[in-house]
Amino acid sequence: MNQNVFTRIRNGLAKTRDNLKRNIDNLIQYYKEIDDEFFEDLEAVLIQSDISASTAAQIIHDLEIKVRSEKIGNPQKIHALLKEQIMDLLNDNSSFEIKTPSVIMIIGVNGVGKTTTIGKLAHQYTQQGLKVMIAAADTFRAAAIDQLRIWADRSDITMIAQDTNSDPAAVVYDAITSAKARKADVLLVDTAGRLHNKKNLMNELEKLNRIIQREWPEANKETFIVLDATTGQNALTQVKQFNEAADITGIILTKLDGTAKGGIVVSIHTESSIPIRYIGVGEHIEDLQVFDAEAFVNSLFD
Repeated sequence: MNQNVFTRIRNGLAKTRDNLKRNIDNLIQYYKEIDDEFFEDLEAVLIQSDISASTAAQIIHDLEIKVRSEKIGNPQKIHALLKEQIMDLLNDNSSFEIKTPSVIMIIGVNGVGKTTTIGKLAHQYTQQGLKVMIAAADTFRAAAIDQLRIWADRSDITMIAQDTNSDPAAVVYDAITSAKARKADVLLVDTAGRLHNKKNLMNELEKLNRIIQREWPEANKETFIVLDATTGQNALTQVKQFNEAADITGIILTKLDGTAKGGIVVSIHTESSIPIRYIGVGEHIEDLQVFDAEAFVNSLFD
């Protein structure tokens, strides 16, 4: 991995790393040997880092088996053991490479950073030499269209939009027609994060999916949900709710630099079985990084 990229991830995870390291070091200083009480307190430390109770219990269970089978009694070794355990949980997270042509639908509740994420993805793909287009299908929020236009202009990208409160399906239909005519490599589709109620929102997402499948069946289809890492376990609830209406293929976790509870990354991947594709570790355009399990775990412990 590029050293500059690793440094960005490491710096972005500073709050989580410092919190986790401080709490584990306190345990190591208190306990002279690894015993049942040590494991109970370690499980509490993991939960404090926003690793869910069920995932923390799984980690501790596997750690106990390893410690007993290898007769490890020194608490000083727990950093390395825990790092190895978390790496095992995340290592099945396959690396992501964009296929062309692709339609990538971006979903998630308002306020998680969807619009900014689309702008950063568009910039990244353009830098890779891909022809990118954007569909402004969040027509219920005028600000979303205006913000996307700024990002599109910044990277000289074509954006398809209609007036506020237009039919999102019509926007997506026009965008696909245009993308096919222009031989675009990637079409990024913004979607509404809130409608009148959950049922309307889910129906809208299903409708957009049908149009994409019907109008451009040969394109690779991705659905990425954007989650705000600072919301903790609520992010996991959002994944489960949106996955009822949209076949989510990847997760983008933003604002990891703003939380000391980055352990939510481990829980979301473990409990949803959906791969994490990108993480946001800062405000700059380069701070949206392709998720790398090894770099993430090393940044947590090293």
